[in-house]
Amino acid sequence: MKVLLVNGSPRQNGNTSVALAEIAKALQEEGIKSEIVWIGNKPVRGCIVCNKCREKTGACTFNDDVCNTISSKFSESDALIVGSPVYYGQPNGALLSIIQRSFYSNGAAIAGKPAAAVAVCRRGGASASFDTLNMPFMMMNMPIVTSQYWNIVYGREPGQAALDQEGMQTLRTLARNMAWLLKSTDGKPAPGRGSEPWQMMSFIR
Repeated sequence: MKVLLVNGSPRQNGNTSVALAEIAKALQEEGIKSEIVWIGNKPVRGCIVCNKCREKTGACTFNDDVCNTISSKFSESDALIVGSPVYYGQPNGALLSIIQRSFYSNGAAIAGKPAAAVAVCRRGGASASFDTLNMPFMMMNMPIVTSQYWNIVYGREPGQAALDQEGMQTLRTLARNMAWLLKSTDGKPAPGRGSEPWQMMSFIR
């Protein structure tokens, strides 16, 4: 089984990378493979609700950034973990755009699979960012894997996150819980939506 980890920081080797590497190491010790993918620091488009992805199944119609590269890995992954630095009390905007576009265009390939989020910050805003990152998982029927605390790590300068002993322990516990869930379910996604017809309802008629 394999977990896809997405480094949502524009800094490839910053504290978000440190956090995800700690998770990957703990997963390996549990016999679970992992792949860390960096979103890079080039421009990322936001979704414009063109719905062209409905005509091009499994990919966003815009193919000039990293979005489709990441979403193409959904089908070969049994779980997803996304990590992000905190900017103004929110996750990195580029990462949010990638999540929104990839889930909308290729959500069927990731729906029902276990997921977790990691927020990395200097001081504040981590819990709000953590909540924001978890919301899309809920909409995709993805079981959210927990730890002994919220998956939050502190550090400003590159590498400082490794000094957050409690944060690193929290991430290792997250990895072990993820491994346990994957092994317990044999990597099978949750049934979620599809087990009965979706009853969509809007509140403006």
